[in-house]
Amino acid sequence: MPWPDKTRWPPLTLRRRDQAVIAAGVIVLLAYLAVRWWIWPGGFVEAERQAPAPAKFQVDINTAAWPEIAQLPEIGEALAKRIVASREKDGPFKTHDDLDRVSGIGPKTVEKLRPYLLPIK
Repeated sequence: MPWPDKTRWPPLTLRRRDQAVIAAGVIVLLAYLAVRWWIWPGGFVEAERQAPAPAKFQVDINTAAWPEIAQLPEIGEALAKRIVASREKDGPFKTHDDLDRVSGIGPKTVEKLRPYLLPIK
């Protein structure tokens, strides 16, 4: 089958009226976007401006592994390992104040840890 005669195909251009309708539509869309962006409330939530949500994280000092204990404030990996070693060597802690038997933990550190420790049973 031969190719159709190109002179019989209409040119691929828009009439003036079609161009005006498309231009008006683009202008209306841009005006809507401008109003939506600057005037109407709402929009994107900026994570940097949101207040941090408090997390409730409590640990049972007699059963927790050292990675869990290391997450507590004022406690690092080495101190968490010393707490677990003390628990294994000297037995479970009877009170939270018994934590001061671990080298590197004093009364001030115990007080900072209290909100993060579950009650001892």
